[in-house]
Amino acid sequence: MTRAAPRSAGRGDRGGVAVSVAICTVVLLAIAGLVLDGGGKLRATERADALALEAARAGGQALDPAAAVTGAAIRVDPAAAQAAAMDYLRQAGVHGTVTVSPDRTRLTVVVDTSYATRFLPVIGIGSMDVTGYGTATLLHGVDQPE
Repeated sequence: MTRAAPRSAGRGDRGGVAVSVAICTVVLLAIAGLVLDGGGKLRATERADALALEAARAGGQALDPAAAVTGAAIRVDPAAAQAAAMDYLRQAGVHGTVTVSPDRTRLTVVVDTSYATRFLPVIGIGSMDVTGYGTATLLHGVDQPE
């Protein structure tokens, strides 16, 4: 009986582990990047919302004095309200838009900014757009429970 020459074990698999480790490492880094940059975008969105709300509040304090003093109505002076809200946004270092409702009792602020990614530039995503929304509604009077 003749014996076949023993083959070297794993000869055809030489370097196979290194390739799979490299692929797994890239995939894990991509997942970590998505998680970390996704969380960063959420924080940036929360900040944009907070800035929009505060700008709306600042603009909502610009009341129309003629109507407020006489007690006719509580409403904002549109030009002063927009200027106050835009000034707040400028001081915060963001851009946005301010609109006043036709009845002049509601201000809506939209903040547009971006989040600079930390890990995703590796796959070509250098920044993500972020938008924040805020509304201030003027209220008059207080209702108390009976």
